[in-house]
Order: sequence, then C-alpha cells, then structure tokens
Amino acid sequence: MKKITAVEAAEMIFDGARVGIGGFVGIAVAEEIYKAIEKRFLETKSPRDLSLFFVAGQGNGAEKGLSRFAYEGLLKRTIGAHYGLSPRLQALVAENKIEAYNFPQGILNQLLRTIAGKKGYAISKVGMHTFVDPDLEGGKLNSKTQQDLVKKTQIDGQDFLLYKTGRFDFVILRGTYADEYGNISMEKEALKIENLPMAMAARNSGGKVIVQVEKIVPNGTLDPKSVVIPSICVDFVVEVEDMKNHMQTFAEDFNPEYISSKPIEKDDFFPYPLNERKIIARRAAMFLQKEMKVLNFGIGLPEVVAQVIEEEGISDNFTPTVEPGGIGGIAAGGLSFGALRAPQAILDHAYQFDFYDGGGLDITFLGMAECDIFGNVNVSKFGPKIAGCGGFIDISQNTHNVVFCGTFMAGKMQFETGNGAFKIIKDGNVPKLIDFVEQITFSGEYAREKGQIVHYVTERAVFKITNEGFTLIEIAPGVDLERDILAHMSFKPNISKELKLMDSRLFKIEKMGLTL
Repeated sequence: MKKITAVEAAEMIFDGARVGIGGFVGIAVAEEIYKAIEKRFLETKSPRDLSLFFVAGQGNGAEKGLSRFAYEGLLKRTIGAHYGLSPRLQALVAENKIEAYNFPQGILNQLLRTIAGKKGYAISKVGMHTFVDPDLEGGKLNSKTQQDLVKKTQIDGQDFLLYKTGRFDFVILRGTYADEYGNISMEKEALKIENLPMAMAARNSGGKVIVQVEKIVPNGTLDPKSVVIPSICVDFVVEVEDMKNHMQTFAEDFNPEYISSKPIEKDDFFPYPLNERKIIARRAAMFLQKEMKVLNFGIGLPEVVAQVIEEEGISDNFTPTVEPGGIGGIAAGGLSFGALRAPQAILDHAYQFDFYDGGGLDITFLGMAECDIFGNVNVSKFGPKIAGCGGFIDISQNTHNVVFCGTFMAGKMQFETGNGAFKIIKDGNVPKLIDFVEQITFSGEYAREKGQIVHYVTERAVFKITNEGFTLIEIAPGVDLERDILAHMSFKPNISKELKLMDSRLFKIEKMGLTL
C-alpha cells in the first residue's frame, strides 16, 4: 500500500479509464477524491471519456457525489442503479451526451462478485418483464446507448437474463481507518456497502484500488475481524485532509446511533402529522400480520410506514431492513437514508440482496409514481427526469407481499380530515393512474403469474391485483367513487363486488390502536 493525496489519486486516472465508485446516497462516499477529479477536469479537461460504474446513487441533489463526474467530456458511459440524486447526470443522459445503463441494484452487486470470480455473466430472473428486459429496453436509457449488456437465454426450459461483466482500471472506495499494510476498517461508517466485492473485482481484473480514510494507523491496531477490505486488495490510501469531505452521511458529520445497537429511548419519537402521507402509511401498515417478521421500506413515503408502526407500538414485532445492508433499528431518512438508528446488524450490500432475492422478506413497502391498467408501476423514468430503479426491481420481484404507496394524484391537494372521513377541497392536477406507464419498473402481469400479493395504497382508494386484473377494493369515507376516483383515472379498473370503505381510524388524529 502507498499513501497518496487526493490530488495524486485524481492525476492517476487516465483518459478512457473504467472506474468503479462505492457509496450509498451520502454514506461511505470518497468525496475528497471525487472533488479532486472534478477540479482536475475543469482545469485541464482530463481525465476524459471515463466509463463509470456505481451500484447505488450517490449525491445530495446538487454538487456532491455523482455530480462531481457529471460533465460532458469527462464521462463516456455510466452503469448504475440510481441516477436521481444528481440532476446534472440526469441531464447528460436525457440530452444524449453519454451512454447510460440502468440495472437493478442487487444485480450490480452480483456483477461485482462475478467479475471478481471471472465468471463472464451474472445469471438471474431479476429484471424480467421490466425495462431491463432486452425484449423491452435492455436497461438502456437513451438512443446513444447501443451495446447490449443483457440478453435472455433459456436454462432447463426457463427464461433467465444474462448480465455481461466487464473490468476495472480503478475503483475509488472509502473506509474509516487504514493500517500501514493497507487493511481497511469501517467502524465509523453507517454501512459496509459493496467495498469488498468491488475491491476484489478491481484486483482480479487488473485494476487499482484507491481508498479514502480518516486516518492511517500503526500495524497491529486494527482487529482483524473489523477489516472489511484486506491489504491484498488495496493499492493506494488517501488520508483525508478536510473532514467535511468525510462526513458520515451527506446530512450528518457523525451520529453514534448509526453504529451502535444501544436501544433508543422511546421519548425520542414524535407522532407524524395527520396528512395524506400518514393516511397512506397507516393503511399500508394494516397489511402487516403477526407471522410477518422481516420488513423492507423503500425511500420516501414508505419511510412513514416505519414511523406509523413505531407510533402504534407494534414495531417490536418486526425486524426492518434497508437494502444496502442494515437490519433492525429505525431507518433514517433524507440524505441519511440507508443508515439505521440502533441497528442490530450491518451486512455487506451484496449479502442483503442475496437474502432479498431468495425471498427472505415477508413484506415490502415501496413507492408508486405511476401505475397503469395492468398494475405496472413506474418509479424510474419520467421524460428527462431519470431516477433509476435502485433496488426496486430486485425487491418487488422477489417479495411475496408487496405494498405500493403513493398519492392518488400528483400536485398540491387541499383536503379536510381528522374526523374519520376524507373530504377533497381542491385536487391535484396530474393523474398518476394512467393507461400505460412510461417505463415498466414493476410488471403487474408478471406478479400475477408468480402469485404475488400486490396492493396499491393511496389516500382515497386501495387497489389489488386479482385474477380479474387491477381491482379497486376500498375507497375512503367521504369520497365519491365517480367524482373523486374514476374521473381522475385514464382507465376504468375492475371494481370489487365487495367494495369496502377504508377504516375510519385512518382519518382520525389519535392513534389507530393497531393490533396483530
């Protein structure tokens, strides 16, 4: 291992290099090295034409994370799961300035291990019947992107997707400490992420591994069981000069609750205000059953489900998980998403998706931006806005019970509630239940074929995939079926013969009194 500066690390990256970067939102992001690469490019127009591989999205919606690379000329190609945290990168893709692929987060983790083992392709059913399927878009995000990186094949009469591997010239990772050998620990990081398989993939494909750390410590200092990246996979270490480039998350310098399993005092929790998000989260939480033990919450509105479960006093019956590796505890939100307060365990990113892919989750709560007549859901692409699929496809296709959470209309809505009913004063202005979604991130027909239990929860209506198709099963008290629901849908759903009113407790300020 050789100690270098961030500037020296940036100068090593040559034109046309294949670069992998690790991190999740703002966790374990090597921001000081990213900034040095950005500065070098702006001053010298080098490095150019990089192919950038990232498992999860990194950024703060502005200048950090992926945005450090988001310049025409600096990038040639991107392969990643989530683009939503970098508007600049989204613009390059939308304007056809770079080649861009969007693959499921679990698949990208699997690809790293496949590259490390020189196995040629990652084989999976994940992505079938979505925009990742080569029968649809093959994960390509624009017309500039032409090369096929995923293909379909049959094994023992079953369809599978084959995801093509590649190699790395450099990977840029982050840890907490490095010893003088180059062993890397991560005791202050909120996640382990994909550091080990990415380092192995680079090492075994002839690339160099650069790791940003808080401090280099003497040999013999680190507990060998705390080492996440062994020295045999580390070439260069950058000891950070400015700790603002080494924050625990992009929202917090350091929160000890993210790395401790010490229970949190219940007095720390405050009730979520009664609004459309809480109504949706409450109804979603009602799908929980006593035998369900392992949960997953997506980013955004599903995070409120976790707060409702805590508020109702039933959280101890379940173990929540988050996709980058956290198990137990309370999920953080915003730019700290991915971290957990008082986690029970933190797994490597890839192992979490092994668990998910094998059906380890009992239920998942995910967001819903667009939905169509087939029960297809789009959360990944809306015109020039390219969010990406993240772990949505892996999780939604491999969990038996799926609950999608989203408002019925987009746009600001005014309503009255709190008395056990829901009265709309002024509705949103953009329908979300449309004839055909722009991009298929979840296939309702495929879910029905597999026998998944799928619900779609809004503040005024609940839908379900049944043998008859996309079916309305509940409406809110105080809502008119024709005026407030069907009139704002581009298609007419099946309507259950046993259409029910949503529970009036959803629309009251006091706790619901949920029991299992």
